[in-house]
Amino acid sequence: MKAKTMGNKNARRPSDYVAKAAVQKKDAVNSLIKLFSTYSVVAVVNLESLPSAQFQRLRASLGNDLQIIMSKKSVIKLAIAAVKGKIPGIDQLNNSLVGMPALIFTNQNPFRLANLLNKSKSKAPAKPGQIAPFDIVIPAGPTSFAPGPIISELASVGIKAGVEGGKIAVKVASTVVREGEKIKPKVAEVIAKFNIQPMEIGLNLVSAYEKGIMYDRKVLSIDPATYVKELVSAAQESRAVALHIGFPATETIVLLITKSARESRHIAREFNIMVPELAEELVGKAGLEAAAIEGMIKFPAPAAAAESSQPPQ
Repeated sequence: MKAKTMGNKNARRPSDYVAKAAVQKKDAVNSLIKLFSTYSVVAVVNLESLPSAQFQRLRASLGNDLQIIMSKKSVIKLAIAAVKGKIPGIDQLNNSLVGMPALIFTNQNPFRLANLLNKSKSKAPAKPGQIAPFDIVIPAGPTSFAPGPIISELASVGIKAGVEGGKIAVKVASTVVREGEKIKPKVAEVIAKFNIQPMEIGLNLVSAYEKGIMYDRKVLSIDPATYVKELVSAAQESRAVALHIGFPATETIVLLITKSARESRHIAREFNIMVPELAEELVGKAGLEAAAIEGMIKFPAPAAAAESSQPPQ
């Protein structure tokens, strides 16, 4: 007798799950398309190494001015392809989808957004395998460590140390890991003991798109104070060039007129050209020159000159 296979009439077939997944993917794509059409700025952040709990806290702290959307790369690329014809250059975002990408939609200025994300970051200890964001240096000088096995631990990562005044002291400043290198387990342990927290936890901005222009992380991470300083310097240099070549502009016209008037007076003075502005000066100059000439030449007295002009009797 053959055994009958009993099945659950309500059980879903594999094709049902595929259909549901397809619907969910379509809804996600449509949602992104709508956001692309609503906001003027789209930024890509990498959520790799960011714990879920901290991501949720950051998300809540950034306010309602921006939308943070997590999605699969394939879904994001489909949405980008759908709006490519309507939003010029939006497909450049594809090159920024690294790690665990998420999209930030906002109408804020990209530089203001970058500054906001940077301020929201917090310091964190380094974990083995992470990439050093800069050269990590153990400074020379005394420490709070008591003599013991720690001397050999420091030596294992290239730190020269000894005992001074009953405490461990680092004799020479040592770079234990270079920027861009992976942090080894021993190095991570040592820098943690020195309370060095080289890592930053937050939304790592990769790039931002605005009106056909892509801004990468290096451009967006410029310090506002440094940017203003460079802008002022550029304006000053531009004005100096404009003055040098005599280019009239709102910022130079008064200075150019002043310079022209000064040079004109100099030429008039040099060639004794009588103009209203120099009349008093030139008359005074002529009087001084006449007096000087009179002092150099001895003219006969008026009476003597009269006598010499009479005919002899």
